[in-house]
Amino acid sequence: MKVALKGNNVVVTAPGFDLAATLDCGQCFRWSQNENGSISGVFRDKFLTVTQNGDDIIFYDTTLDDFNDIWCEYFDFNTDYKKIKKYLSFDDTLKTAITYTGGIHILKQDAWEVICSFIISQNNNIPRIKGIIGRLCENFGDKLCDGVYTFPSAEKIASLTVEDLSGLRAGFRAKYIIDAAKKISLREIDMPSLYTAPLDKAQKELQKITGIGPKVSACALLFGFYRINAFPVDVWIKKALNHFYKDGFPKKAEKYAGIAQQYIFHYIRTCDDESLNKLCK
Repeated sequence: MKVALKGNNVVVTAPGFDLAATLDCGQCFRWSQNENGSISGVFRDKFLTVTQNGDDIIFYDTTLDDFNDIWCEYFDFNTDYKKIKKYLSFDDTLKTAITYTGGIHILKQDAWEVICSFIISQNNNIPRIKGIIGRLCENFGDKLCDGVYTFPSAEKIASLTVEDLSGLRAGFRAKYIIDAAKKISLREIDMPSLYTAPLDKAQKELQKITGIGPKVSACALLFGFYRINAFPVDVWIKKALNHFYKDGFPKKAEKYAGIAQQYIFHYIRTCDDESLNKLCK
């Protein structure tokens, strides 16, 4: 990776990284494409517009300090994905998925935002998820600039009622959002431990929150706590396991299971291969 300041922009040369796939693979919900092809989004109290041109990633109106302190970590540029992909390519299915969509990085997101977002994601599609999260931020977050808001803190949401969230049109998820906010803000969930506790214990800790089961807890750990051995199983991954891994997911891949999951998930969800289209119907 090479980093250079060009005017008001930071240009990162990162061969093998796919910005669009990383931001559109189902791990985050606060990024959207602009008419000119660039992508804008928010992380904590920072708004960013970014685009990709070949191997170059252009971070608009960004300082080197902000890139080094925030965005380099957020986009996980310091992890050797080339090494990980080489390791995972022992398996034919993974090798095919990596060839197709191996430019995905696991983002290092805000843990509370991820927990809340994946509660909202239950039995939902991505446009509706983004709509609910957008209304949540607009109504209860802090304004950064026109049309751009921070994600509201757990403490802020904990002070609200289910009725206060009615305008979000979140349905049954509203009571789960409130429960999560209260338990996290009151420290009934041991958030620091979730970064290091054994995976099964970390999942059980998150499942103290009403409405969080195995899939959402695994998503939260993978995308909010960077537990790259977490392996969320949704309907897409169930189909992949039943089709490609009838004897179970390879144990050799377990230490990078979350990264492998993203490659497989994005591959079977977006590939135009006719046999996969039949599999995914």
